[in-house]
Order: sequence, then structure tokens, then C-alpha cells
Amino acid sequence: MSLKYMKSILSAGVVSVMIGGCASTGTSNTTDGVVTGSLAGAAIGGLAGGAGRSVAIGAAVGALAGGAIGYSLDQQANDIAKSLGTGVNNDPLAYMDPNQDLIVSNNGKFVRIMFRERMMFPTDSAILTSSASRNVGKVGRILQRYPDTIVHVAGFTDNRGDYNYNRKLSTKRAETVSKRLYREHINNRSYTVGCSYDNPIVPNNTEKNMALNRRVEIFLYPNNNVRVDPCRY
Repeated sequence: MSLKYMKSILSAGVVSVMIGGCASTGTSNTTDGVVTGSLAGAAIGGLAGGAGRSVAIGAAVGALAGGAIGYSLDQQANDIAKSLGTGVNNDPLAYMDPNQDLIVSNNGKFVRIMFRERMMFPTDSAILTSSASRNVGKVGRILQRYPDTIVHVAGFTDNRGDYNYNRKLSTKRAETVSKRLYREHINNRSYTVGCSYDNPIVPNNTEKNMALNRRVEIFLYPNNNVRVDPCRY
């Protein structure tokens, strides 16, 4: 790698930091998006045969794109958490806390909203409680502002009973939540999946743990490249 090319990448990094200072909301996810985008843009500019100016331009464009994604994720997570009367909680141990029935998190790639079953459905039912319907509706109204966001709803059960029965129940619950979102007239692309008792948060060895595992999760992706399989994630 030539010294000139190395200087170009370093210059591109400076440009990205400057852009990040203008676009950043003060959150690490936005900053991470700017840095990642700038490096990708710089690499593309270099691979395309550009030197100096081309690399810097590529970094600038990439930084803007990465920063925009980070900003959108941050905004969505904050908007949704606020509408649900909570805050963004990125502590992975929160999912193991029995007092946490609702968690909104943002890992920098996608937003994840977790609802425990006890606040969503009666036992062995796929019909939303009235309070759950209101909460899901609030998420749907926020999504009206983000029509490009991809929505993925996943249902989970504990391991009591037949696997296929639980898969059907978890699928119905995911579909119920998805339909409730769409009652808010959103136009987002969406997917649903029933995970049965795959991907438990904790082992299904006590009543307390089983309650932690019974849940519905909504994943919000900026694009298909960051989609995960909720049943394996």
C-alpha cells in the first residue's frame, strides 16, 4: 500500500469524524455508524482505483450513510421507549430480570422490543389483552415515521407441552402482534415467526425461568443485511 493511499485513508478518517460531529446525536451508535461507513466508503473508493480525493469522497459518502442509519436507529429506539413509558436498556442481563416485562434495546444494528407473555396474552391464548393492544399500537404509530424499517415479530414459549403445539401458538401470537401493528396503517415490510421453545433466555428448569422465556419480540431492521433468525439469535 502506497504512502499516498495511506494518507488518503487517514484524511478520510478525519473527514468522517468531522461529519460525525455534525450528524451525531451524542450516542455511540451514531458514531459507530459514521466510522464504519467512512471505512467502507474509503475502501470502495480505493478499490475503484481512486486515490486521495476519490478515497476521501468515498469515506465522506459512507460516513453520511452510516451516520444516518445510526441516527435512525437511535431515534426509533428512543421514540418507542418514550411512547411505552420506559427508556432504552442495552444491558443483556435485563432480559433475565423477572421485574422487566418490557425492554427496548438498540445494539447499533437493529432495535429489539421484548414483551413478556404475562403482559400480552392470557394463558394458552393468542388474543392480546387490552393493555397489550394499546402498547403494540403505540409501536405501530411510531413506525409510521419510519416506513423503510423492516419489522420482524417473533413469538416464544417455554418447553412445557408438545414442540409443534408451542410452535403454532407462538406463531399465532407473533401474527396477532403483527396484525395489531398494521392496524395503525403502517406500510413497513414485515415477517413473523413462531420459535416454540427454541432460543430460551434461561434454562426452562423452574417456573420463574419459564416465565422469562414466554415472550414476544419485535425486531426493527434498517435493511435486510442485518436481519437475524430470532429463533437462533
